[in-house]
Amino acid sequence: NLGIGIPTLVANYVPESIHVTFQSENGLLGIGPFPTPDKVEADLINAGKQTVTFTDGASFFDSATSFAMIRGGHVDLTILGAFEVSEEGDIASWKVPGKLIKGMGGAMDLVASAKNIIVAMQHSNKGQSKILKKCTLPLTGVKCVKKIVTDLAVLEVVNGAFKLLERAPGVSVEEIKQSTEGKLIVEGEIPEMKI
Repeated sequence: NLGIGIPTLVANYVPESIHVTFQSENGLLGIGPFPTPDKVEADLINAGKQTVTFTDGASFFDSATSFAMIRGGHVDLTILGAFEVSEEGDIASWKVPGKLIKGMGGAMDLVASAKNIIVAMQHSNKGQSKILKKCTLPLTGVKCVKKIVTDLAVLEVVNGAFKLLERAPGVSVEEIKQSTEGKLIVEGEIPEMKI
């Protein structure tokens, strides 16, 4: 499942040699990449209301069927956006006090049911880390996030800390340390992401 925001970009970058089927909570199994301008079909959208394509063998269904898939544990992996992630793997993705947010969408169902949860988000917001010791916003899920991919790094949530796995090209380990509020584990040489 691809959540709204940065996660919707994932389908654009999967090599053809890798077979994966993406699901969207609005009722599409088999999401493809964003269409080229000449291939836009206004009625074919993802959960973020962006136009998409579909892959061979795709299926279309109502939201009730989509959430039956999700709640039934049939989604192996979900990639979600987030406002904050804690070093315990808690995720806050649905409410910012004092701001109008469209609601939680399917995120609470996904974090409760998907077998693996990856968060794709910006590492910080206006200079404030979003990779925290403890979330300050209302939680979407508790101890559920396994991995985080940001504009600076790839992190794994392990034993109440963030283990640095990769860094973005040109980004130093020191820059990642300064941008991470939560406990950061750095072991050995940290390779750059292959983009």
